[in-house]
Amino acid sequence: MPRKRFDLKGMRLSVVIPVYNERATIEEILRRVEATGLADEIIVVDDASTDGTRVYLQQQAPGRFRLICHLFNRGKGRALRTAFEAVTGDIVLIQDADLEYDPGDYPALLKPIVDGVADVVVGSRFLGGPHRVLYFWHYVGNRFLTLLSNLFTNLNLTDMECCYKVFRADVLRRMRLRSERFGIEPELVTWAARLGCRIYEVPVSYYGRSYAEGKKITWRDGLAAIWHIVRFGLTVRPRPERPAERSPRPAEAAPTANPGHQ
Repeated sequence: MPRKRFDLKGMRLSVVIPVYNERATIEEILRRVEATGLADEIIVVDDASTDGTRVYLQQQAPGRFRLICHLFNRGKGRALRTAFEAVTGDIVLIQDADLEYDPGDYPALLKPIVDGVADVVVGSRFLGGPHRVLYFWHYVGNRFLTLLSNLFTNLNLTDMECCYKVFRADVLRRMRLRSERFGIEPELVTWAARLGCRIYEVPVSYYGRSYAEGKKITWRDGLAAIWHIVRFGLTVRPRPERPAERSPRPAEAAPTANPGHQ
């Protein structure tokens, strides 16, 4: 018997996918996101890929997703900021392109927001979901970074670095984000805490890659994350929101030679 589709209760979901050199996985992740039947729009930001990813994306049927291309590599944080500026949905969900995270977890991630009890939902690889066993020191590093982030935000998250983060779009528009690269993860969490958001955490599946399979993050990114956690913990200060200051939804960009792609 087919599984009943999750009810978004009239809310529109925007799935944003930052992409850099993921030719081996981009086709499958797009298929899986579409198979959920939940995304009203999919926004893919190609961060100057050089392995054929951009060519593949540009060859897809216009209207299948919205493609925005960076002229040069600017990092995951900038790719997400580009995508956030383009979303038109009520809920925004971040999806990596590398198949480490399963779109089958969307209903669990969306439910607290759809039910009206959360403004932000963060996935966790450490709350009991199935996960591939990989690197011990990555596990230690992730737990340390989450602990450090919690010290600055006064939250009790278990996995601050998890890709899966879901936001009410109106909350996301109040965040004045600055990160260019992987610092976007602690910056998003810090903003959510400073804005007083209702934050929920749910277990997600994790199918981690080895370095031989294309994993990109290194110990240097871990050191940089410490700096970003401290930096944002000390500097993120939201201003009081006034009705006249609320950001309107961005206008659609002018069409290019290939409609639906930029």
